[in-house]
Amino acid sequence: MRIISGKYRGRVIEPPRNLRARPTTDFAKENLFNVLNNIIDYGQTDVLDLFSGTGSISYEFASRGARSVTSVEVNATHHSFIKETARKLGCENFYAVRANAFLYLKNAVKRFDLIFSDAPYDLEGSEQIIELVFERDLLNDDGVLIFEHSSKKNFSSNEHFWQSRSYGSVNFSFFKK
Repeated sequence: MRIISGKYRGRVIEPPRNLRARPTTDFAKENLFNVLNNIIDYGQTDVLDLFSGTGSISYEFASRGARSVTSVEVNATHHSFIKETARKLGCENFYAVRANAFLYLKNAVKRFDLIFSDAPYDLEGSEQIIELVFERDLLNDDGVLIFEHSSKKNFSSNEHFWQSRSYGSVNFSFFKK
């Protein structure tokens, strides 16, 4: 996996073989950030990355100068890898948190400008992330929630749904406050 743009552009991140995460493909990630380039100012953006896995999305936001990045991952091995990789890159205002994403949201006090969720596609009840974000009012005004999912899910009937994008087998649904 590689960092596509920003100050860490071109850096290759090689997770150890014992990491079981399914990172967002470089193709999907590049297209996602092409969309985001037109709707957010990274330097004014506090990001929450849920189900961080390898940290790929978190590093991309940090590389592009996000004001802060909070990377939440429950798996201890993955969390340690994210924390160590962020340290090696020299990421500033980067917070690797070892926590269950659902519990993190239930107890969160900070609001974010962008929340990204890449729950395992087969995780039962993963769509509860969307409900929790809005019930707990965790987005700042004009904030965006991006929920990565398989093509089997459709969220267009959700009152906060804004748009969706599909890149191969990767689908992103965008929600606004």
